[in-house]
Amino acid sequence: MGRTMEWAARAEHLGGFPRKMVFTAVGAFAKAVASLLNSTYVHNADTLIRLVRSRPPGVPLITVSNHMSTLDDPLMWGFKGFPTFDAHCGRWVLAAEDICFRNALYSYIFRLGKCIPITRGGGIYQEPMNEALERLNEGAWLHTFPEGKVSQEDAPIRRLKWGTASLIVRAPLTPIVLPIVHHGFQEVMPEKYMFGRRPPLPLCNKRINIVIGEPMEFDLPKMRQMAISQSRNESFHSIGWPSISPDGLDEAAQRCLYSSISEQIRTALERLRSLGKSSLKS
Repeated sequence: MGRTMEWAARAEHLGGFPRKMVFTAVGAFAKAVASLLNSTYVHNADTLIRLVRSRPPGVPLITVSNHMSTLDDPLMWGFKGFPTFDAHCGRWVLAAEDICFRNALYSYIFRLGKCIPITRGGGIYQEPMNEALERLNEGAWLHTFPEGKVSQEDAPIRRLKWGTASLIVRAPLTPIVLPIVHHGFQEVMPEKYMFGRRPPLPLCNKRINIVIGEPMEFDLPKMRQMAISQSRNESFHSIGWPSISPDGLDEAAQRCLYSSISEQIRTALERLRSLGKSSLKS
């Protein structure tokens, strides 16, 4: 698969004016829904704002969160104090091709909004993942939903897809990884509201909770060595992944490594989910 409308995603496209227009319009929508029409409470907002605005130059940021509605992004970034309108600071996000890139108009708008089209089921080495890796190499901020699909049940965080872990491993400079858990967007945009469909507009007077964690640290050299030794005892059906540098990890070692990183992220997200539930009760 090629890169859908990659030219529209470039910062210099038409002097950056269309991108600014999209960020202004979508930012105003997110602020209105999250801060005016609903009540949003954020724990540890300063950590996210600091990492978005003033992390060390060239250091990439990956934020990961649960996925409770089709509007999680952009509404997550609409809380008070967040630089929602700043197209330069704004996140890149992995977005489902079948939803966000259904036609030329959608593709153009979502590309201006710094979305990277991902084919669900296309694997962690599909071409758009290389584009995501390039953005990380530039020191950008990337947001992912590693559960891979919307779930509106109040249930533990599911087993994560390995795409996010693969980006963490393959990035030349290890990204800062920040876990985020939210609750309430499933009430703002329920999947089955009327006749089994979503409402035409976001609902109002709901409570949204966003719990932001602390940056996660991964000792990748040590984790690589552990993955190599573990993989020697693994038997699995190979699907032909390429070996990756710097250690030339084969497919078996990659699977062990990606699984280990994904489980650490899932555990961090589940911890935040429990913290959010206890704060809701209090």
